[in-house]
Amino acid sequence: MNRDVRVRFAPSPTGPLHIGGVRTALFNYLFAKKNNGTFILRIEDTDQTRFVPGAEDYIVESLKWLGISPTEGQGIGGEYGPYRQSERGVYKPYANQLIDSGWAYYAFDTPESLSELRVKAEENKETFIYNFKTRQTLNNSLVLSKDEVDAKIAAGEPYVIRFKMPEDQVVEMLDIIRGEVKMNTKELDDKVLFKSDGLPTYHLANVVDDYLMKISHVIRGEEWLPSLPLHVMLYKALGWSDVQPAFAHLPLILKPTGNGKLSKRDGDKMGFPVFPLEWQSPNGEISKGYREDGYFPKAVVNMLALLGWSSGTDQEIFSLEELSNIFSLERVGKSGSKFDPDKAKWFNQQYLRETSSEELSQLFTPFLKDKKVDFNPESLPEIIEMVKDRVHFVHELWDQTFFFFEAPTNYNEKVVDKRWKGDVPELISLLVEKFEALDKFDVESIHHAVEALLQEKEAGMGKLMNAVRLAMTGDAIGPDLKQMMVILGKDESIQRLRTAVNNI
Repeated sequence: MNRDVRVRFAPSPTGPLHIGGVRTALFNYLFAKKNNGTFILRIEDTDQTRFVPGAEDYIVESLKWLGISPTEGQGIGGEYGPYRQSERGVYKPYANQLIDSGWAYYAFDTPESLSELRVKAEENKETFIYNFKTRQTLNNSLVLSKDEVDAKIAAGEPYVIRFKMPEDQVVEMLDIIRGEVKMNTKELDDKVLFKSDGLPTYHLANVVDDYLMKISHVIRGEEWLPSLPLHVMLYKALGWSDVQPAFAHLPLILKPTGNGKLSKRDGDKMGFPVFPLEWQSPNGEISKGYREDGYFPKAVVNMLALLGWSSGTDQEIFSLEELSNIFSLERVGKSGSKFDPDKAKWFNQQYLRETSSEELSQLFTPFLKDKKVDFNPESLPEIIEMVKDRVHFVHELWDQTFFFFEAPTNYNEKVVDKRWKGDVPELISLLVEKFEALDKFDVESIHHAVEALLQEKEAGMGKLMNAVRLAMTGDAIGPDLKQMMVILGKDESIQRLRTAVNNI
């Protein structure tokens, strides 16, 4: 059956958005764009015990920074709202429907009693599971009479509603990425659908909302694959099998070592972000963000798109529009993809190189102001153009250009020992005289002055110019030397040469 493509990204506001979640949002967005569909942002906050203030705003801001813009949902609106689950209030009738049809039941077991059962099972080296084997011996409406159940509810006794998983039934499912998946219900437990706090669990809420919002494809992380049988059974139990969405479970983003799922701890240990934006936890702990670390949002999107998905070509640099035009779930791999911090930097470098030096100047200006150095805004693009191929991030431009804004106050001793010896001070003093006599201080004039001196003294170009570079930068670093001196200007260049002669 042909359906309008409607997909959703449904994060829980329990903390910062992991880049694995960002990739899930991205793949949903690309799939929707490719198929002229709708990309929805839904906030799944039914687990109030894990709610973290500020997390929802963080999610919204992250997607906005990355350019992954929902067309419907929380903060945007739409005909299927509200899009924050705690405000929807539509779930209890469906839980009741499942009870009435025999697909669910009331359970009055206390957390303490269930904990005792788990402990006893562990003592016997077993695992307690609330399922067809145990439910007939527990405190639920499958065992109690209707009058007893009604009395408990009337008395306000806490209860949950559990799904009654069939005893021995093979659930056949189709995953777009993984193909046919089969599981026997005897391996599954009776999940809680409705909690004692009056809110649904993820399992019931996401199925109901996907149905009501006419979701055509559920694209989510593979950690939800074990829940797929329950969700398929819920569609069947609610009579919605004919409108059940197609499922696609994305592979994990793995640690750089490939051993396990990428975590915040990996980022902390190796010094790279795992969150799109910087995050401060309620206890004050600050976690790195791609934005604050100087990444371009387009570079982050490009990098994430190629983690687990292949374009089928050797091309690696894609705009969001290009990705939208060629994306398909069929090219998503089944296996996890190792995260490569160096490759992430490489992507940023490619986008930095493609950014105009004028735009980079605007981005670099705040760094210069923080350094409290004087600079000429008009010459800044020219300076950046000389060095931008040498850096991965805008903030790294300082290490390649600081000598344009600050005269050396000390000199690299190793370079001094190698480059500043013999008659070098005399040659530098004579070069100063040549420069002072110049009416025009440009690359050509500097070149002629240097050539004239070298001929007069029968000296080598390397000997002189390496010493000049030391005088200009304090080290054996920097871009084209003559162009550098032109930007510094005649007076500043002469002053640095004189200072070197007097101080080295």
